[in-house]
Amino acid sequence: MHPAHVAAADLVAYDALQEALPQLGETFEQRARRGQSRVAHLLETDPGGAWVAESAEGRVVGVALALLREGLWGLSLLAVEPALQGNGIGRRLLDAALSYADGARGAIILSSTDPKAMRRYARAGFALRPAVAAAGIVERAALPPRHPAIRAATGDDLDLTEPVSRAVRGATHASDIPTALAGGAELLVLGDRGFVVHCEGTPRLLAALDEEAAQALLGAALAASSPGATVQVDFISARQDWAVAVALEAGLALSPDGPIFVRGDVGPLRPYLPSGAYL
Repeated sequence: MHPAHVAAADLVAYDALQEALPQLGETFEQRARRGQSRVAHLLETDPGGAWVAESAEGRVVGVALALLREGLWGLSLLAVEPALQGNGIGRRLLDAALSYADGARGAIILSSTDPKAMRRYARAGFALRPAVAAAGIVERAALPPRHPAIRAATGDDLDLTEPVSRAVRGATHASDIPTALAGGAELLVLGDRGFVVHCEGTPRLLAALDEEAAQALLGAALAASSPGATVQVDFISARQDWAVAVALEAGLALSPDGPIFVRGDVGPLRPYLPSGAYL
């Protein structure tokens, strides 16, 4: 991938994955700016993991983005133009992205529910961990009072997040959180016990040192949603019952979600709600 590919790569990803993407009430232009910011960020931080597939005419028809953080590899994005899916383009893009994992101690992929994608990841040597999602309108009256130590944070507080991220996945999120904040997300911290990045109540990333802190942070994120707005909590994997309890208390409904695929040493991954973009 080169900088000139960013807009086209984001559009291919949107066309391929739009049904699985959360609806944030954005205009098309707002969504495009946010999506292109993500692609441009990872192209800058991880050029070795950024790949596109082009047609014979030079049109971008597929994209793969992978990141490497302190020995942990993650697949941020894999998408192929819908009309060309099933022709081997996705496999070749994944192979290119996986070449960036050489030497990594562990690897994570957050999968869609597409059977072809799940087959591809399993055959690449990844172990499957089932997951569910929770969605609905938050019943605020059912949520406990906000923990008094939770506060809104800024990029100046990123040092608080690093030990927590390393405890749950062995690698920091500090280089990626600012891009999420620039796209309109909010960072909440609970001292040095944990943090959550959310967008209008929908958590985008949560990590904590203990389940009590994780529950308090998730509750605070859900409470930040607008009245009557739908929120979604993705990739609630096995042994994240603390998140299931909060979601059900808030009146959200559970449904099957795409699984998490892991390989090698990825840490305990709990208490943890991974970022779709930054793992």
